[in-house]
Amino acid sequence: MNDAASRPDSQHSYQVRFDWGHAGAAAIVDGADAIVWVDELGESEVPDVAAAVVAGGIANAAAVADWVIAKQAERGDRFRIAVVAAGASRDGELRFAVEDLLGAGAVIDALTAVGIDHNSPEAAAASAAYEGLRRAVKHLVGASVSARELGGVHPDFTPSTDVPVLRDFAG
Repeated sequence: MNDAASRPDSQHSYQVRFDWGHAGAAAIVDGADAIVWVDELGESEVPDVAAAVVAGGIANAAAVADWVIAKQAERGDRFRIAVVAAGASRDGELRFAVEDLLGAGAVIDALTAVGIDHNSPEAAAASAAYEGLRRAVKHLVGASVSARELGGVHPDFTPSTDVPVLRDFAG
């Protein structure tokens, strides 16, 4: 076992992991086959990590789950996913962003629905947040601090089949 895999914050033993921001991506990428970068309001830069990075969120959660299932079938073995909520910035520091928590939870919930459910506790909690608030998601995102900072956002969560690849597989 390498050093990264032995750290508790790597969530290495789980197929689905969850963390926040660039530092979180770096912490949980080891052993992951891809990162699902969740930035519901599109305000952040994609992390530079040694894995594929795809964009996921509320609108394309089911498509991301289908993409993961297809990758797993191609491989013939587990496909490990690191779901990372971008978060937002406050005075140069990462802050909680409810919109990204709900988007990450939607992706994890969709993965669970297709049978990929070996979730870290962190991933399970994000999924539960989304599941519990599913009917209020549009309002919560539109009323969030981030949306208000942007001058008001009217989120559109029309389901999408697009899974944008933000960074191709390394190596």
